[in-house]
Amino acid sequence: MGSINWIKEVEKRKKDLITDLQGLLKIESVLDENHATEDAPLGVNVKQALDYMLKLGEKDGFTPKNTGNVAGHLEMGSGDGLIGVLGHVDVVPAGDGWSVNPFEGIIKNSKIFARGAIDDKGPTMAAYYAMKIIKELELPLEKRVRLIIGTDEESKWRCVDHYFKHEEMPDMGFAPDADFPIINAEKGIADFDLVQIGQVTNDQPSTISLLSFVSGLRYNMVPDKAKAVLDVKENHTELMQTYNDFLNSQDLQGQYYVESGYSIIELEGVSAHGSEPDKGKNAGLLLASFLSTVDLDKKGMSFVSAAVDFFFGDSRGRNLGVQYKDEISGELTINVGIISYNEQDGGKFGLTMRYPVTFNMEEGLKTFTKTVKEKGFSVANFSDSKPHHVPENSELIQVLKNVYEIQTHDPASLMAIGGGTYARSLKSGVAFGALFPGRPDVAHQKDEYMELDDLVKATAIYAQAIYELAREK
Repeated sequence: MGSINWIKEVEKRKKDLITDLQGLLKIESVLDENHATEDAPLGVNVKQALDYMLKLGEKDGFTPKNTGNVAGHLEMGSGDGLIGVLGHVDVVPAGDGWSVNPFEGIIKNSKIFARGAIDDKGPTMAAYYAMKIIKELELPLEKRVRLIIGTDEESKWRCVDHYFKHEEMPDMGFAPDADFPIINAEKGIADFDLVQIGQVTNDQPSTISLLSFVSGLRYNMVPDKAKAVLDVKENHTELMQTYNDFLNSQDLQGQYYVESGYSIIELEGVSAHGSEPDKGKNAGLLLASFLSTVDLDKKGMSFVSAAVDFFFGDSRGRNLGVQYKDEISGELTINVGIISYNEQDGGKFGLTMRYPVTFNMEEGLKTFTKTVKEKGFSVANFSDSKPHHVPENSELIQVLKNVYEIQTHDPASLMAIGGGTYARSLKSGVAFGALFPGRPDVAHQKDEYMELDDLVKATAIYAQAIYELAREK
């Protein structure tokens, strides 16, 4: 068979690729267990996105399978071997501040804008069209290929957990849900809560009582909003001026207003992915830092002081005694994704810790637990996804490196990340695109987008990669 111009094959199908992607982007597939049904355990819209892909695949001649209404796959080819490509169709909440409808797939300036455009509906559709090209060209394969579709990647990974309890584990594969060239190491991901357990009583007079505090939606997002409700007994005007001075000094946006006799303080930060907290501005920690400077009640002060002492200005775990770094995967990071407090129950921090491949989590957790206990907090709801690493000399990495270099004419260096991709659910899997070097990472941010040229290029890379992994040798 002659040489295949993969880019040319994608360009022939570009219009359909974009149309099918827009159809998927229009589905607001955010986890919604409050409105779950027996047929849609993670929410009706999430199930709709899964159905969309399975029906699309069935129409195009793939063999579809729904696995427990939380995952599924589209298969082509035959043989004993199996190549897996793992994408997801669930998305994080859109949040505020978009310049376009986040669930429409608007195209402007050669970009497609929507929640999920780059994480991960765009790359998943690129992988689908890569398989479609191979199928339509009737290229000979000696292995089966499955596009495995998950619906809970942004939360608890119940989709792939369920899927691999019932379905075959691929021999090797990749997840189109991160950066090019190749990510062969992923940090461990520990999600847990710090719960205020110390019995702090307000036995000293104060002019301000903290009634409630809320910030954040997900462990793996840097919160871009924070709100505190205060009972201010005197000097409202002075507090308002102090807050405005704080906002100006930090170049932040926020507001102070009175409602039903209580003072409301709001602050805007900058959202980012929780694996790299320093790329955002944590609204909750910033607001806590301000409140730690005013005459707050003893219980409220204990809470905001803990936020500042544990986390403010420190995303690397130094203050908690767990700072760590290795050559394979870099530094340990901690993101405070959810912060909550009420006068009756106290406070809670929802954390994600991304830890290096060689970090001893058992010992680290002991140190962490001891440190927070001294300030009246305990660790709760602990879950741990172990680190993942594939050696450079593996067949998988060698094939992907060769394909990437052919298609881009750039070196295919190996990388490590703090984010978690479905690659770690495979025995031999890596993350492979679709964000190209030099492009800004806008996943989980307002006005998320994917460059249309990158969509085409990624599809071509995936098509050749899948073919090389599954072809007749």
